[in-house]
Amino acid sequence: MTIAREVGRRRTFAIISHPDAGKTTLTEKLLLFAGAIHIAGSVKARKASRYATSDWMEIEKQRGISVASSVMQMEYRDCVINLLDTPGHQDFSEDTYRVLTAVDAALMVIDAANGVEAQTLRLLEVCRARKTPIITFINKLDREVKEPLDLLDEIERVLGIAAVPFTWPVGMGKRFGGVFDIGADQMRVFRAGDDRIGASEEIIDGIDNPDCLARFRDAFVQARQEIDLVRGASQPFDRPAFLAGVQTPVFFGSAINNFGVREILDSLVQLAPAPGSRIALQRTVEPAETGFTGVVFKVQANMDPAYRDRIAFVRVCSGRFERGMRLKVSRNGKDIRTNNSMSFMSQRRDLLEEAYPGDIIGIPNHGLLQLGDTLTEGEKLQFTGLPFFAPELFHTVEVADPMRTKQLRMGLLQLGEEGAIQVFRPHTGGAMLLGAVGNLQFEVAAHRLKHEYGVEARMAPSRYRIARWVTADNPAELARFIEFNAHRVALDVVEAPAFLASHESELSVAQERWKDIRFHALREHGGLVFQTRLQE
Repeated sequence: MTIAREVGRRRTFAIISHPDAGKTTLTEKLLLFAGAIHIAGSVKARKASRYATSDWMEIEKQRGISVASSVMQMEYRDCVINLLDTPGHQDFSEDTYRVLTAVDAALMVIDAANGVEAQTLRLLEVCRARKTPIITFINKLDREVKEPLDLLDEIERVLGIAAVPFTWPVGMGKRFGGVFDIGADQMRVFRAGDDRIGASEEIIDGIDNPDCLARFRDAFVQARQEIDLVRGASQPFDRPAFLAGVQTPVFFGSAINNFGVREILDSLVQLAPAPGSRIALQRTVEPAETGFTGVVFKVQANMDPAYRDRIAFVRVCSGRFERGMRLKVSRNGKDIRTNNSMSFMSQRRDLLEEAYPGDIIGIPNHGLLQLGDTLTEGEKLQFTGLPFFAPELFHTVEVADPMRTKQLRMGLLQLGEEGAIQVFRPHTGGAMLLGAVGNLQFEVAAHRLKHEYGVEARMAPSRYRIARWVTADNPAELARFIEFNAHRVALDVVEAPAFLASHESELSVAQERWKDIRFHALREHGGLVFQTRLQE
């Protein structure tokens, strides 16, 4: 079986949304319809101790939110689908941004009652910058929601992307009867779903079928009028525009009731692109090349607390992966064994024998692999594009019990390496600093330090509000800057220096005084900061 054929079978995508749009529920139902699981865990079914397959971390089960990205693989219609469920909460947007570098398409979930929300807009901007194709699912039609025409208009007006409806809802709330497939000219009637798929689904052919009118009355009359309107007014679907990220096919449904989920799976197979070429500093890598290459886009500590493990999630970019093959870390030239490589169904893991471009493999390691590392069979490559954003909030962190100092440092190192929170070591010594985009990250860090590392951490707000990574063409000039500003400089988890400030004015003064120093709000693995450090 050729690499090219296997590449053509792959679809790798991330689910993105604003919190509470139903992303995790939709993830469960996609797994259910693909046959990967037989019963879906509702994120609301706490009393029954049934949790979403993709929410594996203890704090996620307690609070019913996703704060870590999950990876799931399934087969559907002779395609291998790699699904990456991302945190919906904006405080964990950095993890989502990094996941988006590992996928070839995105599924955007919109709450039909709330329309386009802030986090949706922010994530779409990231997709647009990467020209990531986007499929849209408008969820929760089983509730009283906005009119579908208004939702389409909102997508186009607020998100600036042309919307092409592939399905259309018949009614909403208590009158919701199903979805009409515009292209196939048929209506799929779904009964209010539980957590299993029924033995069969009812389909009514033809928009003029009298059965539709007899059963759904005014709701169908309105839907038919709206379908006629959008058929005449909407742009026809244009695949190149979709692949460029400027046009999105739109599907309606209710994930919790199994409405419209199968259409999403079918569209992923038919519309989403297979894995494409990836850009490295040295050259462009094509997926069908025989040599293996991959990039670490996520590191997760303690997926199984019994083993205190760290798993590096590697997106295969080219070639064929075989368990046991020896790979080289381009950053430091070290070899890494892959005898225990694994595939995922959220926290469930299986030994992986082989993988192809688009697949996600897990490699257990003890700190050898970092976010952004490139793995090859020997070629010196560095893939680009993995972002780290300057934090906006800072806390000092100290251990309550001095006897647990070693465990605190170990916990902070591992949390920093996986990107769950940014960890800074002040150049002049003293309490470690945690940097975050949102306050919930501090709460999760404290929870994980306590439950995974046995450390009761004391955290307190810091005076710092701004961080900028610093580089210079002249290493001596950078060293002079660091020495002069030692009380304001801290080193992150990869020893990249950052300048810390309490106010914008302090940053402005430093920028004015040190003309040869560059201040970066974004650190990219394979980008400027790393190149400067490697030259030193």
